Amino acid sequence: MKYLLLFTVFLGISTPSGAVTTRMFKVLDTCARYRLKEKTALVAIKDLKLKYEGKDESEAELFIKLYCSVFTPNENVDF
Repeated sequence: MKYLLLFTVFLGISTPSGAVTTRMFKVLDTCARYRLKEKTALVAIKDLKLKYEGKDESEAELFIKLYCSVFTPNENVDF
């Protein structure tokens, strides 16, 4: 009975951590593809499911640059 309880607790703890890792990978992948010019700013915003009301491409570029800069370890990197 102890093993069943421990297994249930372990399963409950490990499942959310897997979801966080998957989401983080998607964010990093989208930001990298934006930096490599594989995606436009508006497409990257849509893929990341961010709330963005503007339609202007230059504003979208600034918005996604600021968002992706949070995930860049070196602050001196410019996109």
